[in-house]
Amino acid sequence: MILAGDVGGTKCNLGLFSQEGDVLRAVFHRRLVTRDYPSFEKLIADFLQQALSSAGADTSSIDAATLAVAGLIVAGRHHSENLPWVVDVAPLARRLSLKSVELLNDLAATALSLHHLSASDLVSLNVGVAVPGATRGVIAAGTGLGEAILFWDGSSYQVAAAEGGHADFAPRTERQIEFFRYLKRQLVHVSCEEIVSGRGFRRIHEFLEAAVRHESFDTVGGNAASEITQRALAQSCHVCEETLAFWIEMYGALCGNFTLQTMSLGGLYVAGGIAVKLLPVLQQGQFFEEFCGTGKLSPELSRVPVFVVTNEDAPMLGAAYHAGSRASRSESGVRT
Repeated sequence: MILAGDVGGTKCNLGLFSQEGDVLRAVFHRRLVTRDYPSFEKLIADFLQQALSSAGADTSSIDAATLAVAGLIVAGRHHSENLPWVVDVAPLARRLSLKSVELLNDLAATALSLHHLSASDLVSLNVGVAVPGATRGVIAAGTGLGEAILFWDGSSYQVAAAEGGHADFAPRTERQIEFFRYLKRQLVHVSCEEIVSGRGFRRIHEFLEAAVRHESFDTVGGNAASEITQRALAQSCHVCEETLAFWIEMYGALCGNFTLQTMSLGGLYVAGGIAVKLLPVLQQGQFFEEFCGTGKLSPELSRVPVFVVTNEDAPMLGAAYHAGSRASRSESGVRT
């Protein structure tokens, strides 16, 4: 039995899987609201109890566990501003009688899932022509902004996490420069994820028209990103529509820069819940136009395949297959 999860700032997607050769079969699956739990231990305990009572899953037979976590993973510990608590895996390892529970960056886990996704899990924004053996990039805007790369080692693709979401935001139009100055008066560090993430929507909206306010702005725990995007898609607020267009403009440009920085000529994969919700807008062309930009390498960017990953379980699946691989190596006597 495999335990895998995607632990994010908004939701935790957890699953139990049985391993049948190289294929994993889902046994039990739940999405839990992160902030409903005072600690990671309480969340996991609730999930395991639900698995036992709802599916009769034998949680004592778990052979390996891997959790994809939003944030930086260093020496087996995670560092993140987007989670309300620290993910301490030591108690979980003791409870499951495992030598260890592995942590992965959530975008690294998403990258690991790509090989296991079906064609229906991907929507093409640009067919392009993938360069054989070239790096592939994975990026996802959600509660924060995550990145990862897949690089070819001569025989297979290997995954490396990246933290470009914390890099400085680089404005490239007069309005973006004005927006940067506006944010600089509020924030010590204007990083990419302060804008290209869920929290960026309200900031853009207030920059464009501070006098126009919505219910979520003044409600404790209100989801301004959801309200703004819903109003934009429904065309019920012109400021929300402009906010969404401005956000897409900056996301497209950032994705183009990420592709150049990593030379991801094998393709860019745009993941995360926001991309799925905004898929019709991403398909309209503005995103890809900004992705290509106007620089010297714009023609090269126009040939890069770009996909939206529509399977929101991708990080959990990547973590599950990684755990399954570890379990198989352990059973065969290969040290992990």
